[in-house]
Amino acid sequence: MKKTILINASPRKKWNTAHLLKAAEAGACEAGAETEYVDLYDVKGTGCRSCLACKKKDGRRCHCFWPDGFSPLIDSIFAADAVIIGTPIYFGEPTAQFRALVERLIFCSFSYDDYSSYVDKKINVGLIYTMNAPYEYYEKTYKEQFKRTEDLFRYLKGTVSIYAACNTLQVEDYSKFNMASFSETEKKEHQEFQFPKDMAAVKAMAARLSQ
Repeated sequence: MKKTILINASPRKKWNTAHLLKAAEAGACEAGAETEYVDLYDVKGTGCRSCLACKKKDGRRCHCFWPDGFSPLIDSIFAADAVIIGTPIYFGEPTAQFRALVERLIFCSFSYDDYSSYVDKKINVGLIYTMNAPYEYYEKTYKEQFKRTEDLFRYLKGTVSIYAACNTLQVEDYSKFNMASFSETEKKEHQEFQFPKDMAAVKAMAARLSQ
């Protein structure tokens, strides 16, 4: 049976990113895959410590040796057939936890001899972004900006698929926050119209990557 790991790289466990990942998990299950869902902010780990243990000549490949919670998660990713990671966009970047995991995952997957990949299989990757920015801004600015990070996942040798959910609803009641630059009415109207489409799109993406 195929296995798909879904990773919520948002600190919020029940908001936009999580909802999309749950839809993606349903798609993976319908495709016949076994799934594992991880809230990354519950996993204790940091970015790469540059210990270089993964680069030793007699070392184990595609394994991070640093003794924290990220290392077994990385082992699980390398053992899976697909990984789908969801992250909100903060200040024009994926979350700090997303970046930390990517550093660790990708660094131990490639050779410093010739920059080839140590991965001996194809691991499909789905990246789901959620953001306050409108879709036009994502297309104009973020899409190219994020490409450098997305290209790192090519070391996993599988298909890399991207989905951006834009102009998302930040809170249920805007009157409780200093968010006067946003229209709660417009945000909620957009969420009601667009978010079901986003859910359906990531469900289909996950099903495709999990086959």
